[in-house]
Amino acid sequence: MIRALALLPLLLALLLAGCGESEPEALAAAEPIESGDSCHVCGMLIDEHPGPKGEAFLDKSTSALKFCSTTELFAFLRQPENEARLSHAYVHDVAAAPWPTPDDKAFVLASEAWYVAGHDQRGSMGHTLASFKQRHHAEAFAETHGGELYAFDDIDLELLARLSRGELGGGDDAMGNLAGHGSGH
Repeated sequence: MIRALALLPLLLALLLAGCGESEPEALAAAEPIESGDSCHVCGMLIDEHPGPKGEAFLDKSTSALKFCSTTELFAFLRQPENEARLSHAYVHDVAAAPWPTPDDKAFVLASEAWYVAGHDQRGSMGHTLASFKQRHHAEAFAETHGGELYAFDDIDLELLARLSRGELGGGDDAMGNLAGHGSGH
């Protein structure tokens, strides 16, 4: 009996160690944008258009939904039925890759990125959000190209609607114009 009581603290310690927090699951890595990949929202061929792109992983899926622009990504993510299912998302870091041809090595977590809206650059659907890993790069881009700085959580459907109506500067060709040329901020 005394021996059993002496072992009780050891057994409790082992049981409690098993109940501790498990290691966080690794996030699925960003996938390359392949020739022929189409946007999950609009169906356009992604690699035929300039500007940063996006990818989303829902419900811990290991397969990415791909988007032709950061604006299309957020239009999808901010729908309530999708927002609740989001595991994680990626966007191109504009500071690490040229605007016309973003590099797949330049993907960063969308939730950690900084965004510039209302600038003079255009993407696949006209205006898109310029995405950056580091805030100072986003600030420098806004200084050169105009626009306002936003964090991930600041981007909502109201902001996206203002972008689509051309209310945030960046010229008069809003999202629906595919000309690809802005007139400045």
